[in-house]
Amino acid sequence: MHQPDQDIRNRLLIARLPAMPQILVKLIEHLQADDLGMPELAALIANDAGMTGKLLAVASSSAYHRNVRGVNLEQSLVALGTDMIKTLVISDSVFQTFNSFPHSGSTDLRAFWKRSLAAAVIARDVARRIDYPHLEEAYLAGLLHNVGRLALLATAPKEYAYNFTARDDEDLCAVEQRTLQITHAEAGAWLVERWQLDSFLADAVLYHHESSERLESAHPLIRIVRLAHLMSHHPEDRTALADGAALCGLDEGELDAMLAGAARQVDKAAIHLGIDLAGADDIPTPPAYVAPVVDPVQQRLQEEVRNLVLVSEVGQTFARQQGESDLLESMTRSARILFDFDNTVILLENPTGQMLIGAPGGGTQRIAEFAIPLNKGGPIAGAALARRTAYIGREGQPLGLAEEQLLRMLGTDSLVCLPLVAGNRCLGVMVGGIKAWQVPGCQKRERFMQSFGAQAATALETALSERGNARRQLASVADEYREASRRVVHEVNNPLSIIKNYLSVLDSKLARQEPVATEMSVLNEEIDRVGQLIGSLAELKPEIGGPRPLDVAKVAEDVVRLFRAGQFVPPNVQIATSLGEDARLVEGEADLLKQILVNLVKNAVEALGGSGGGRIEIVNRGHVHRERKLYVELAVLDNGPGLAPEVMANLFSAVRSTKDGAHRGLGLSIVHGLVKKLNGQIACRSGRGGTAFEILLPAWSGASAAPALTARALGSV
Repeated sequence: MHQPDQDIRNRLLIARLPAMPQILVKLIEHLQADDLGMPELAALIANDAGMTGKLLAVASSSAYHRNVRGVNLEQSLVALGTDMIKTLVISDSVFQTFNSFPHSGSTDLRAFWKRSLAAAVIARDVARRIDYPHLEEAYLAGLLHNVGRLALLATAPKEYAYNFTARDDEDLCAVEQRTLQITHAEAGAWLVERWQLDSFLADAVLYHHESSERLESAHPLIRIVRLAHLMSHHPEDRTALADGAALCGLDEGELDAMLAGAARQVDKAAIHLGIDLAGADDIPTPPAYVAPVVDPVQQRLQEEVRNLVLVSEVGQTFARQQGESDLLESMTRSARILFDFDNTVILLENPTGQMLIGAPGGGTQRIAEFAIPLNKGGPIAGAALARRTAYIGREGQPLGLAEEQLLRMLGTDSLVCLPLVAGNRCLGVMVGGIKAWQVPGCQKRERFMQSFGAQAATALETALSERGNARRQLASVADEYREASRRVVHEVNNPLSIIKNYLSVLDSKLARQEPVATEMSVLNEEIDRVGQLIGSLAELKPEIGGPRPLDVAKVAEDVVRLFRAGQFVPPNVQIATSLGEDARLVEGEADLLKQILVNLVKNAVEALGGSGGGRIEIVNRGHVHRERKLYVELAVLDNGPGLAPEVMANLFSAVRSTKDGAHRGLGLSIVHGLVKKLNGQIACRSGRGGTAFEILLPAWSGASAAPALTARALGSV
C-alpha cells in the first residue's frame, strides 16, 4: 500500500491552499440575495483598503475621463458603475487568491490568466444572451473553471509542473487521471466546494470538459461554462464550437463577434487589474506528459449503521406534521437517522409527470433548481419508472450527469434511490447519500426502507391533495374576482366619460349664466351609477324582489340625450330613435338596459367616427314570438363599414379588440352577460351596409292588464 502522503487527494486536504477573500465571499452573499445596490457596494468596498485603492486608481484613469486629483470613493463608484465595480471586485479577489497558491511564483501564469479572463467575459456574455439571471455568477464560474490546475500545481509540483502548461483538453484529463487519480476539473470543483461556494458553480467547474451530448439537459451555468471554455481554449475547433453554441441555443455566427469583444475586454481588464499579459500568446502549450502512475490508497471504513426505530412510529410522526414543508423536513431527517444517510434530498414528479423536480426542505442549497427528465433514462429516472429501489455508486455502472451531480451535491460516493409509492402512483423518489461499504447493509434492509417510503408517500399524498384543493379554491376565487374587477373597471369608464363631458358642458353654461339643472341631474345619476357598479364588485347591491315593468323607449331616449348633450357624438355622426307607442314595456332593470345601450351606441360612434361619419338608430321593432315566449325586439343599427370576420367569430367573447387603451375587448362580452341577466337574447348581423345588434327582452306580462301605463308613470323606474 502506498504511503498516505503519496495520495493526491490527501495532499490536497493538507495543502496550504488559500481561502477565498472575505470581500468576495460577502459580495457573493449579496448577489445571491439580490439586494446589492450602490450603498451596499460602497460599504463593502470601504472595509478593504486594497480594493478601495484599486477602484480609485481605475476611476481616475483616462478611460473614465477622470484626469484630476481628489476623486473620493463615492465619486469613483458613480463613475465606474455597478457592473464594472462587481467585475473588478471579483477579478481582483480571484487574482490575489491565485497568486497566493504555493509554488505559483516560479511559474509563468500569463497564459493561464489570459484564458481565465477570456472564459469569464465570454461566460458573462453568453449568460446575458440566453437571459441567465446571475451574470456575476457566470463571470466568476468562467474565471474559476480552471482553478484546479493551480491546485494540482501547488499540491504536486514535481508531478504536475510540465502538464500545467499543456494543452487543456480531454487528453490532459486522461493523463491526470492515470498519473494523479484526479483531474484538474475534479480538483477545481473540490476547491470551490471547500470555499463553500454554490454547488452549481462547483458543477460548472467539474463538467467543463464533458461532451455536449451529456450536458444537453444540464443546469444553464454548466452549459455556459462549457461554451466559454471551448471559446477561450479552442477557438480553432469549429465543430466543437458549433456543438457548444447549440448547447446554449446560440447561433454559430454569433461566436466570432463574441470572441472579438472578449479580446478587447480581456486587455481592458488586464490594464485595470495591473496584470501583465504581454507575450501570453507566445507561451507554448505542449501536449500532456504521462508521468508514472500513482496508485490511490484504500478508503477507510466508516462507523457502523445506527440502530433502527420502528416504521410505525415514523408514520405517526409524519401524520403529526403541519403542512408540506414540515413533512418534507421530517422525512429527510427521519431517513438520515434510520438509514444513516449522510444527506438526503427528495425529488417529486412535476404535474405533467415528465420530470423529477427537487423539493425544498432537504437542506441542500438550490435543490429546487435541480431537475431530471424521466424520458432521458438514467438510474434515478429508471428507479422512479420501475418503482424499485436502486443503489448507485461511482464504480461498476455508467452514470448520467444527474447522478454525478447528486453524488457531489450530497458529498458522498454512493446513493440509495427510494421510490415514494402510494397505491398505484409514484410521487417521486428520496435520494440518500451513503458510503460504499454501507450498500450491502441497506440492501438487507430494503423491505424496511420500502415500508418507510410507503409511509412517507401516503403522508405526502395527503399533504399534496390538501395543497391542491386549497390552490384550486384560491385560484377559482381569484379568477372570479379578477374577471369581475375587469368588467367593473370597463363599465365604470362609461359613466366617468359621461361625467367628464357633462362637466365641460356645465362649465360652458355657467360661464354664460344659463340654467344647469338638467346637467346636475345627469351628473348625480351617473355618479350613483358609478357607486352601483363598484358596489357590485363586493356584491353590495341589494336584490330587488319580483319583476318590474320597464319602458324601453324612455331608457333609449335617456341614452341618446346623454350622448347628444354630453358632446359624445361627432358632427359627422347622426343619432336617432324610432321607438313607437306600442310594445314598449319589458321586464327588467333600467340600469342594466342603460348599460347595454351605452356600450352599443358608444361602439357605433367610435366605428363611424373613424370611417368618415354615418347614422346610428335605436329602433323598437315591437313584439316577437320566440320559443313560445313573447319578447320586445330592440335594435341598435349603424351604416358603418361592418365588422371583420375574425371579430364576428368571437363577437361576445372577452378577447382583445383593435381599440387602444386598457381593458380592451370586454364591452360586447359584458353586453352579452347583461342581456342574459335580463333573461333576453342578443344577435348581430354585419356586412358592408352596416351593423345591427338585435336584442330580445321579455315582454311585460302585465301589459295587457294595464294598457294605460305610460312612460310618465314609469319615469322613476
